[in-house]
Amino acid sequence: MKYVNPKSSRRVTPFQYRVYDLVAQVPAGRVTSYKILSDVLKSSPRAVGQALRVNPFCPLPVPCHRVIAANYSIGGFAGGSGDHQFTADKRAKLQAEGCVFGEHYDFKHDKNGSTEFFDKFVF
Repeated sequence: MKYVNPKSSRRVTPFQYRVYDLVAQVPAGRVTSYKILSDVLKSSPRAVGQALRVNPFCPLPVPCHRVIAANYSIGGFAGGSGDHQFTADKRAKLQAEGCVFGEHYDFKHDKNGSTEFFDKFVF
């Protein structure tokens, strides 16, 4: 498919489509990590993050806010990290889905009370 991303003015690459296809499988109230996605894609967490940074299909059908860092920190979002409005927005979206965070944006558990990352991807 030759879709031009309005955020980057570039075509969406096959790698970006693969990232978006996986992230679209993460259920509401659950999270996965950049590392898990990169392992599945045989890539790097940074490459996954870069694809999500320009996600033209967010928040639905590709809910990139459901991807956090492997150390359970919320990670960056839309190019922001730490105590940043974009990061606060990401936390708010996840909290609305039932996820719980500590006071410093650290993930405590998902809507089911689990700290397990979603990794049941179907190809």
